This record gives sequence, structure tokens and C-alpha cells, in this order.
Amino acid sequence: MSKNKRNSGLRFQPAGGTRAPQIPTGKKQRLSIERLAGDGRGIAFLDGRTWFVSGALAEEDVEARVLNTHGKVVEARLERVFKANPARREAPCKHFDRCGGCNLQHLPHAEQLALKQRLLAEQLQRVAGVQPEHWAAPLTGPEFGYRRRARVAVRWDNKAKNLEVGFRAEASQDIVAIDDCLVLVQPLQSIMRHLPTLLRSLSKPQVVGHVELFSGTALALLLRHTAPLSDGDLARLETFCGEAGVQLWLQGEGEPLPVVAGQSLGFALQPWSLELAYRPGDFVQVNAQVNTAMIEQALAWLAPQADERVLDLFCGLGNFALPLAQQAREVVAVEGVQAMVERAAANARSNNLHNTQFFQADLSQPLAASGWAAGGFSAVLLDPPRDGAFEVVRKIADLGAKRLVYVSCNPATLARDTVELVRQGYRLKSAGILDMFPQTAHVEAMALFEAG
Repeated sequence: MSKNKRNSGLRFQPAGGTRAPQIPTGKKQRLSIERLAGDGRGIAFLDGRTWFVSGALAEEDVEARVLNTHGKVVEARLERVFKANPARREAPCKHFDRCGGCNLQHLPHAEQLALKQRLLAEQLQRVAGVQPEHWAAPLTGPEFGYRRRARVAVRWDNKAKNLEVGFRAEASQDIVAIDDCLVLVQPLQSIMRHLPTLLRSLSKPQVVGHVELFSGTALALLLRHTAPLSDGDLARLETFCGEAGVQLWLQGEGEPLPVVAGQSLGFALQPWSLELAYRPGDFVQVNAQVNTAMIEQALAWLAPQADERVLDLFCGLGNFALPLAQQAREVVAVEGVQAMVERAAANARSNNLHNTQFFQADLSQPLAASGWAAGGFSAVLLDPPRDGAFEVVRKIADLGAKRLVYVSCNPATLARDTVELVRQGYRLKSAGILDMFPQTAHVEAMALFEAG
């Protein structure tokens, strides 16, 4: 392009008129909060923009500080409360104002449950136009000290020559320095208190990628490293873990491996006298108490009989499949990741359950072409990821199942998939929330559908 054309003085306006000026990060603004969003943030409206304010509650007058702006959406953080919602409480955690983890600590636990119940009901009504015939009571556990797995963020600050250890800040890649976390189970809280000192004592702390902590049949610490560890650093880690009674696992370029070969690691499903092997990096429900209650409710709702064939989709390590196998004639369990299929099958064998079959399949695709679907099923259990199971449920009535339990970690996709199930003749009999993540706005739910 010539210089004359570049400087021709033409000005092009975007469609819709003049673009509104951006609001600078850090600006403070007084707002009136109207309601709570699905992620627990307060919603306010001002000058044609929608503000999402973390830390704010409905019907509050607040001052908020801008974190970032996207068009007419402003993300902000509470700075000051002028008029508080009567339900507001002091957040128990000293890191609440910065950490991006537990965003509902300022709301009493009973109010948190009511919010999650309302969000689930609104999604089902708005998207699917239905409500369950029966609302189940929330499945709950302790509101603190519940989390048996945690991923700890680690980053080397080359300028300050310091290793940052903690959890991600809200709406940021910054790491909040944390050496205690109220939602971790007690054994992991003890490890967390000493972890920053341990990692900073390494001769090359900059090679640490992240750390994962797990509490199950044993305690474990997985350290992900981006370059080989020195003999001295490995010795420091082994000494710490030995004194703390913690298994040490390392992960370089390949799979996580225990430093001491042959160590067993897993979690128990005590009501069923089951023990499932686990490796750091595998998916596992982080809340053991609610997980147990969830399985108990799923079994009660699905009511598998001794002569029935049951399908478990998105089976993971066998969290539902193995308890189901104790009641049904046969369980067919399907998972998308081959390594998980193999570990689930091994878990069935180690628990002396031989009426289970495990298969790998792409569960983002329809089921009809799968050989294991032949013969049909009396009942189906689904526990999909956040994307839901749209392709799976589109023709699920063809399997002949009269009862279907859907465990969801995203009410929006549960509601979307409910539309399909209702279209195929299923009725939403029961639904309720699972409080898997207290102090957060994350909503897990269970729904029972029956044919006819």
C-alpha cells in the first residue's frame, strides 16, 4: 500500500456505531448487584455493560475493581461493601480475596446449597421445560477438609530468583502463595504447610513443573519435572516423603512412576468392601464422602436386579461399575481412554468381580455401531465430562433401557441432554444436587429418567 493511500484520512466505523471506550483495569466502580450468575459472581448493569463481580452477593451495593473487559462485559472483584446481603459471612480462609479456588466462602453453606439447587432447577426449566417429579435432598459432606486431591501450581520467577508455590489467582496466571488450604483433607494440609520450604530447598527448583497431592489408601506426592533431577535433589525429596509417610511419584516426559516400585495406591469404597487402584493423573472424585453418597443414591435409583444387564458409560476406574457388578447379572463399562479401560478391568479382577466387561470407545459418537451395545440393557448409568453426552443420548432408547441415571458436572449440558431424553419418551423422575465442591459455585447433579 502506498504512503498516500495509508494517509488518505478515511475512517471506518464498526457496524453498530462508535465503539464504547474500554474501562481500564484497576478502575473502581460503585455498583448495585441484582442477582448471582451461575458461577457465583454478582451481576450488575451499568451504562450498557454487564458487570460480573466476584465476592459480591445479590441485593448488595458495592465498590468493585476492574480485572478485565471484553466488549460490554466487565469482570471485576469486590473491593468494598456499602450495603450487605443479610446472609453474608466473613470468609473463613485468609486467602479468599485473591485465590481463584473457593469463590463462595462469603456465603453460608446452606445458602450455597440453595443457590446450586436453584441453578439446576433454572437450567432444567429454561432449556428442557421440565422439572423432576421429585426433588432429592442435596448430598452433602463436610464444608471444609473434604478435598483428597489437589494440584499445586509452581513457577520459577527468574527475576526474583524465587519459586512461587500455591494456587492460581482469580482471572489471572499469578500464583497466590499458599501454605495452608482449608478445603484439603487434614493429611494433605500437613504436607501443604511444608511443601514450599521443601521445593525451595532444591538446588534447581526451576525444573519443577507442578505438584499433585493425593490421599487415599496411602498418601502420595507427584512431582512433575521439566529436566532431570540431581541426585541431591532426589535425595531431599525422598527424605521428606519418607519422614512424612508419603509415596513419592515422579513424572518427566512419560507416565508418572513411583520412586519405590511396587507401591500400591488407590482409594476405598468402604460400603462395598472395594479398593480401586489409582495413579496420579487419573480422574478420581475429590470428595470421598460425597462420592460414597453419590454411588449409594445411584444404586438406589437405578435399582439393578440380579438378572439384569447394566451399561456404565464414561466408567473411569470403575467407580460405579464395580458396585453395580455386585448387584447386576452383568455390567458393560465403556470409557474413552484405553489406559483407563485397562486399569478399570484390573480393578475388577483384583476385587474378584468377573461379571464385568470393559471397552474403549469414542463416546462423542453414537453407540449403535458398537458391538458391545448388541443385546440391549435394562438400565444405563452415565457420568460424562462437562461437555455432556449429547451423541450418546440421541438414540439411547434403542438400547431398551427402562431406567437411566445421569450424573452431571454441568447443569447446562444435563438440561440440553434432557431435551433429547424426553423426546425419546423418558420422564424425569428425580433430580438433586451433589455438593462435591463446597465453597465453590461448581454444581454437580444426578437425574433419574424412566421410560414410558
